[in-house]
Amino acid sequence: MGRGRAKAKQTKVARDLKYRTHETDFGALAQELHGSTAESDQQKPDSKQDDEYDDWSSDSRPD
Repeated sequence: MGRGRAKAKQTKVARDLKYRTHETDFGALAQELHGSTAESDQQKPDSKQDDEYDDWSSDSRPD
């Protein structure tokens, strides 16, 4: 039919973003944009969980 409701919602959101006063954490934003090199953010895979099918596969294949 029409896009009256959708447009009204978009207008409301745009107006809220434009005029709302809020604190922006620029440090966290920069860290998110540039990526973090801290070791806590990098997760090393567990050697036991490398392959989920290891338990089901066998070393020798039947001929």
